[in-house]
Amino acid sequence: MAISTLSKITVPLASDTSASNQGLLMPKLQYRFRVTLENFGVTNATTELTKQVMDVTRPNITFEEITLDVYNSRSYLAGKHTWEPITLNLREDVNNSVQKLVGEQLQKQFDFFEQSSAASGIDYKFVTRIEILDGGNGANTPSVLETFELYGCFIQNANYNTLAYSSNEPVTIGLSIRYDNAIQSPVGEGIGTSVGRTVNSLVTGGGGLG
Repeated sequence: MAISTLSKITVPLASDTSASNQGLLMPKLQYRFRVTLENFGVTNATTELTKQVMDVTRPNITFEEITLDVYNSRSYLAGKHTWEPITLNLREDVNNSVQKLVGEQLQKQFDFFEQSSAASGIDYKFVTRIEILDGGNGANTPSVLETFELYGCFIQNANYNTLAYSSNEPVTIGLSIRYDNAIQSPVGEGIGTSVGRTVNSLVTGGGGLG
């Protein structure tokens, strides 16, 4: 049958003789996702935020660079890492549910009326969970393909954005969320995978440490 040709739409790999018959794998799609916030605000009605999410950025990590100056050249090592803040954009609703939850979280971090700050980070930090789904809904329960769990989160910046007579867009709130650490699940399929600390003699190509 002609459809059998679809199994050949892939990239042939010299090291895998079966690759030419595997076809393409289904990609993860950007719009199939959900975001949940745990311990956000004080009313625990964070499902309202999940329903009003417009978009979210995924974690971005950067390693500082350590430069080793030697004789005629330089070598570089990975230093401490930094998790960059994520951005979460929310639609406002006429019941003020989103506005209320964001306000509660900001008040946990700092009481703007009494000008009083939280005693410690544990008093206001929350967990952000970003899940990629398979498209299921209703009677067809969605499967979670991947999860990023962000720990030690707090709102670094809250932007209540603009209003305009010329716009047909909904009112939005943009949040910049700073966090301490991020782990991917299923465990073993991303960041957080258990990888043993080994001494590798092949990195430099010369059999030495690198």
